[in-house]
Amino acid sequence: MWLISGLLFCSQAFALTLSEAKQQGRVGETLSGYLAPLKQDPESVALTVKINDARKQQYTQVARDNNVSTEDVAKLAGQKLVARAGKGEYVRGINGQWLQK
Repeated sequence: MWLISGLLFCSQAFALTLSEAKQQGRVGETLSGYLAPLKQDPESVALTVKINDARKQQYTQVARDNNVSTEDVAKLAGQKLVARAGKGEYVRGINGQWLQK
């Protein structure tokens, strides 16, 4: 009984990972450099916000270090992330449509 109650209080025990979310078709990569939720459930949306906040911080740092715009860094990263998406993962194409690789 104590094990079950302990797990209920440990949010990390059930936290959705980025890899799991991609494999389950819950989120996908975009050419903007940011993740987008395909499913609008609270867990997918929360993961998207968390990942995008971290990405924005990283893009801002890289932009500062290289004297370029954050938007340019994000777009370059987006192109690479879309190109590297694994089989079965979703990416948003130039036309704005979701495609499964």
